[in-house]
Amino acid sequence: MTKYIALLRAVNVGGTGKLPMSDLKTMCCDAGFAHVETYIASGNVVFESEAPPSRVRAELEDRLHAYTGKRVSVVVRSAPEMLAVLKANPFPKADPRYTYAIFLHEPPPSDALTHVSGQQDEEVRLGEREIFIHYPRGMGGSKLRIAVAKTGTARNMNTVAKLVDYVERRTCKPR
Repeated sequence: MTKYIALLRAVNVGGTGKLPMSDLKTMCCDAGFAHVETYIASGNVVFESEAPPSRVRAELEDRLHAYTGKRVSVVVRSAPEMLAVLKANPFPKADPRYTYAIFLHEPPPSDALTHVSGQQDEEVRLGEREIFIHYPRGMGGSKLRIAVAKTGTARNMNTVAKLVDYVERRTCKPR
């Protein structure tokens, strides 16, 4: 069984996409995933499955669509892939609360940063299937726009580290 982390886009953020984590956990269990555990209410779930990542993503997106009546994008990473994201953080000395990885389905195009607008003091770097951003003054007042990031979902480095901890160092509780 492979340990996975699924990150849902636009769930329980800013009053949109309401989804109780207990319902998300039930969906995952009903999909046949094992040792399912959610982390905070923003759509993070860790579990084990024998299915390949593409099947895991499709299964979750289909169930979420049936539940919400709209498409909810899901990004899936294996435990080693999530650990690699944490280690690849190009801003290791920056406050992890203000350092984000925007998770994408595919690698960002090499010219992704040439299409950035509104950049002030933010630092931006491309990763394998992520875009890393350090917001020195926080994300709230930023006007930064990255066109390719519109389909991704962002998590700060504290959350990434906690998810790595969940799948690598803790035993997820069976449902």
